[in-house]
Amino acid sequence: MSNNSDITYFTSAGVFNMRVGAIVIQDDKVLLVNNGLHYYSVGGRVKLHETLEHAVVREVFEETGENFEIDRLVWINEGFFTLNGGIYDGKRFHEISFYFLMKPKLDVVIANGRDINEGNNEWLEWVRIDQLSGCIVYPEVFKTGLRHLPESPTHVVNIE
Repeated sequence: MSNNSDITYFTSAGVFNMRVGAIVIQDDKVLLVNNGLHYYSVGGRVKLHETLEHAVVREVFEETGENFEIDRLVWINEGFFTLNGGIYDGKRFHEISFYFLMKPKLDVVIANGRDINEGNNEWLEWVRIDQLSGCIVYPEVFKTGLRHLPESPTHVVNIE
């Protein structure tokens, strides 16, 4: 069970965040969120007392309107970065993210441009996996790692 408390903690030194992300692949394309500046995985924050698996299924449904099943955990990503702009401008983040491969759903059509944040300039976009190297995408492991997913969960660290 979950409540409405995201696992995000604010300190004088920065912000800790726990996140899940989905890897949704169809026809050599991956479903990503585009905010006009960069791409990032479908997903979001884990809520206190919520399992990672429940969180990723919930987040995918909230953003796509579709219920996907999990195939397996692929990456555990530690990210250290500073956000620019918005309410977190200048805040240093320590984020731990869990990326799950989702099972294909051949009967589902998710259209490019689906607004996921009520007009706040975030939309879904199918991006060809072989074109990711020329994009700004988070996590960066998506640029090369989606071509050959690891067989077992792999730990990745990104320090900006």
